[in-house]
Amino acid sequence: MIEQITKGIKISIETEFEGTFYKDNSIHYAFSYEISIENQSSEIAQLIARKWNIMEALNDNEIVIGEGVVGEQPILIPGERHTYKSGCVLKSPFGAMKGNYLMLNPSNSKQFKVTIPTFKLSASFAQN
Repeated sequence: MIEQITKGIKISIETEFEGTFYKDNSIHYAFSYEISIENQSSEIAQLIARKWNIMEALNDNEIVIGEGVVGEQPILIPGERHTYKSGCVLKSPFGAMKGNYLMLNPSNSKQFKVTIPTFKLSASFAQN
């Protein structure tokens, strides 16, 4: 498990290789990840946006920016946790992801970024 705390928000990540499939005459590698966002601060925090940098071993990086996570913009009171699952598809058996969440403190309307630490994506059959 990968973990990091930024400004009182703890991010924990677990990944899993889901398998391969063919599309457009090439093999693709499917990965899932589960992220837990825990508010360890003394303030309310709402996740309003995300930015991902998806890095593939054999290809260019991809930047993904969007609102919330899996269609939600969770509000976390102190001590509360939000967990969600998502995934990505790579054209190589190895890669990594990193990024940040844009959070909002509703009590003072201040925004702040929380780091999503780099986590590896690797196909189980290709590990050494």
